[in-house]
Amino acid sequence: MKKIRLAVLSSVFAAIICVSTLIIQIPIPATHGYINPGDCFVIIAGIVLGPLYGALAAGLGSALADLIAGYAVYSPASFVLKALMAIAAFLIAGRSRKVFRFITAALVSEIIMTAGYFLYEFFALGYAAAAVSGVPMNLIQGAAGIIISVPVLVTVNRNEKLRNIIYGREL
Repeated sequence: MKKIRLAVLSSVFAAIICVSTLIIQIPIPATHGYINPGDCFVIIAGIVLGPLYGALAAGLGSALADLIAGYAVYSPASFVLKALMAIAAFLIAGRSRKVFRFITAALVSEIIMTAGYFLYEFFALGYAAAAVSGVPMNLIQGAAGIIISVPVLVTVNRNEKLRNIIYGREL
């Protein structure tokens, strides 16, 4: 039963990540990219679903969003980086209720995203100028992910009914 619950929640999180990435977009003309709330749910998926299911949900949801939005060249990087973000979030925050651990998990996850896209654009795509100009925008994207995810995680963990629904058990 636990694996079925995790598979269903992973699918739901992948869909939420994809849709939240696609629907709410603030364009960044300098990089032809956009800022979105998808990272918030990438971090939450990692903490809620654990490293394996969280990574799959984060990677698939983000990669699918790139494909749908016309950024197929970023899809492989998004799959790997968002999966790594979810894994890092879980490894740092785990099932903790401590706000400091949520903040630290979100911060490290967003550093992975920013550094990862820089390296991908610079080395794999050969877009040196885009890689450099994308760093500030990715930092803003990361800040949005932190600002949104931490209050959501705190709210979920302070509410017994939400905790039981999301985690399937009490912490």
